[in-house]
Amino acid sequence: MISSPALDPTRLAKLREALLAASYTADGCLDLLGPTGYAALARSEAVPALRVTRGGSPLETLVRLFLLQQPVPYKAAAAALPVEDCLADGWLRPDGELVRATVDIRPYANEVAGLPGSDAWVVSDLGCAVGGAGGIGSGETAHGVDRKDLVLGVGGASTTLANITVRRPVRSVLDLGSGSGVQALHAARHAQRVTATDLNARALRFTELTLALSGFDNTETATGSLFEPVGERRFDLIVSNPPFVISPAGRFTYRDGGMAGDDLCRSLVRSAAAHLEPGGYCQLLANWQHVRGEDWHDRLAGWVAGTGLDAWIVQREVQDVAQYAELWLRDGGDHRGPGGDYRARYGEWLDAFEAGRVEGIGFGWITLRAGGAERPTVRVEEWPHPVEQPLGPHIEEWFDRQDFLRTHDDAGLLAARYVLADEVVQEQVGAPGAEDPEHVILRHNRGMRRATKVDTVGAGFVGVCDGTLSAGEIVDAIAQLLGEDRVVLRDRTPESLRLLTEQGFIRPVA
Repeated sequence: MISSPALDPTRLAKLREALLAASYTADGCLDLLGPTGYAALARSEAVPALRVTRGGSPLETLVRLFLLQQPVPYKAAAAALPVEDCLADGWLRPDGELVRATVDIRPYANEVAGLPGSDAWVVSDLGCAVGGAGGIGSGETAHGVDRKDLVLGVGGASTTLANITVRRPVRSVLDLGSGSGVQALHAARHAQRVTATDLNARALRFTELTLALSGFDNTETATGSLFEPVGERRFDLIVSNPPFVISPAGRFTYRDGGMAGDDLCRSLVRSAAAHLEPGGYCQLLANWQHVRGEDWHDRLAGWVAGTGLDAWIVQREVQDVAQYAELWLRDGGDHRGPGGDYRARYGEWLDAFEAGRVEGIGFGWITLRAGGAERPTVRVEEWPHPVEQPLGPHIEEWFDRQDFLRTHDDAGLLAARYVLADEVVQEQVGAPGAEDPEHVILRHNRGMRRATKVDTVGAGFVGVCDGTLSAGEIVDAIAQLLGEDRVVLRDRTPESLRLLTEQGFIRPVA
């Protein structure tokens, strides 16, 4: 079986210098391919990129070699790379008078959450950088690699997790199930030390290549399942894009958890508390079952119950069992095999879901925090709407607001001062020509981009809360203006304050 290129620091440095000299970076490839070709490549469509890379420049040669996986003349490769080193270390292989790449080396702009960008590259198996492994052919092997051991590159899931992760300077980060090292690559820029683990030893080799080629040396790797490789160690941040696919058989290490139903994601959540430093976060992507006769909100809240962790669980999408089976059968290339085999495997998935009384599969984000509260906050919600990315800073602010709400009773809320969050707008809804609107909508254009209906008092409150007066003082002024009883208005205002604060429309100030 093909393993992976050699990890030679000196030669890796030369390879990195060659990639930079040719502008084989995210910006350089975008300039070369243009928006159309670049977007097509993200959809696994290579024709536009092939058309604009026929000139033979070093950058065009590298794009054809590593992004399009096309053979190039030895002479062209030698003009772009230390070609003999690359052949000796296994980055390239000879093919007559041509050379071919053995791995996908993809420029990656790892610029998120306000951290300055740096040129980086993600190394993965051929054909596995975009859209899952379905594009590399059917059968149980691909390019000499057992399909169960394939290492995927940058995809939608890894990008999503990178964007929702809380970014702050920390001492230690655990990337659990690191694959090609996308999350470890981000973490290495704001952590003193990153530990990357994976059940697949090949994946950790690719993580090491990704980090070393990108110029980082503050990462260690360990092989094993879930938290087993790190023993009792604790971390300031745990990130995981785990093998969350709920499948009847663990065929592919990169995606199938190998446990019944959604037990792998549940187990990860249940175990996180024992590995978080005080104030630490654990963030992961997950799939979960919608089980007949059970409320999915309660089911997921049960994953967190008793852990002592604050939790915010957001369901982004739900698929019925047929859609879900089709998605992952196509990912595995089964739809290109004999029709009878495809139908048989499809039936196995449906049989497993029927036996488990599963009616649908949810996909979303889970953020856990070791907040140390006696009564942790656990929020489970559905939010399929567009959000602002990167979302990590807004997630951190959400947890900060929970701390404020937890420590302020009704009197405390009224005594506090607030400011209107940035980019909140007011919309009035009503019949054309009507003297007064039927209702007023507040719409937040940042973070989760929520909208909420408020009454006249709420609209008046947010219109003047600039941190100068306490909420109680503003409410008293509104009561006098409207001719309402100030005591009655004060009694009903804290509920609105909690909602507006929790959803980020207003922010408490010191």
